[in-house]
Amino acid sequence: MKKNNRRRNAMLILEDGTRYEAYHFGAPVSSSGEVVFNTAMTGYTESMTDPSYKGQILTYTYPIIGNYGIPSPSSKESIQEFYESDKVQVSGLIISYYSNRPYHWNMYTTLSDWLKENGIPGIYGIDTRFIAKKLRNKGGSMLGKILIMEQEDIPFYDPNQDNLSKKVSTYKKIIYGNGKYKILLVDFGLKNNILRCLLRRNCTIIRVPWDYDFTKEEYDGLVLSNGPGNPKIYEKPISYIRMAMKKERPRPIFGICLGNQLLGIAAGGYTYKLQYAHRGHNQPVVFLETGQNFITSQNHGYVLDTTNISREWKMFFKNLNDNTCEGIIHDCKPFFSVQFHPEASSGPTDTEFLFDFFINSIGSSRKLITKIV
Repeated sequence: MKKNNRRRNAMLILEDGTRYEAYHFGAPVSSSGEVVFNTAMTGYTESMTDPSYKGQILTYTYPIIGNYGIPSPSSKESIQEFYESDKVQVSGLIISYYSNRPYHWNMYTTLSDWLKENGIPGIYGIDTRFIAKKLRNKGGSMLGKILIMEQEDIPFYDPNQDNLSKKVSTYKKIIYGNGKYKILLVDFGLKNNILRCLLRRNCTIIRVPWDYDFTKEEYDGLVLSNGPGNPKIYEKPISYIRMAMKKERPRPIFGICLGNQLLGIAAGGYTYKLQYAHRGHNQPVVFLETGQNFITSQNHGYVLDTTNISREWKMFFKNLNDNTCEGIIHDCKPFFSVQFHPEASSGPTDTEFLFDFFINSIGSSRKLITKIV
């Protein structure tokens, strides 16, 4: 690696006043948000287009980012093939070293040019592992801002105070596929691979906005997607989930990430912010029914506390690092959810079988069979 003799022309400022000089790439604009980190080695395209990162400045601990560029923006069945949404969702990118000579057979542009197209700043030349350790000791995140030198200062921005689903959810009903199973998918900030996983399982998907009243809809199964922000602000959809659970013949419900938290709140639980957020491709969980272990992809700062949850519910999966709840399941009705991402993209696909578990539960209003693999 050649020594960089350029003058550092950007700065990261955290809410505690610490400052880190850096080199700028991407769009020449300043930006603020919640600074978080991810420990994954690959998958930066998928992460940066994941709506769960809305309002956040993403820090990668892996030392070299950008080495395979950005893949072609091709679509299949009206769904982006290699992106998790139709645009970059992060507010900024912080990396240690930017690879400006990328190569991949499917590359169509560089990471820097892609950020420019989307109006997102990036900085490099920072010890991102040091930043990650600092963030980890502050609950996994801190407010921060990327400032381009000689530009006006900007205020800090806390995305947890906003309803971010308004910014990332679909604004209208969209139908995908023509399969056997009619799945109602509530979009709180949906990752595209959830759509792909359901379409591969012979589903017709009805995608609806985050605040859509689905209680009068006819469907075979209900999926509550991932999404950004504080789960406590989603009062309206939580009330709809409660109504869906109280139906005489309830349909199966499958919650993912934020969907897990909302299902848990609807069942009487509450959420809190983790001391050490889970962000990466290597989070171990245990399936409590059988003791099976799985490696999962995770991206969340909030977690469900099951202390006050209704007695009909039990913990489904548990995190092996900190013993926090990684999913819940109902004792006698076909409702379950997980905190991790079974659809992955990026990350390990060890738990994609949960989509089969969900599909196999359709037609049953009673307890799910918990031998899942």
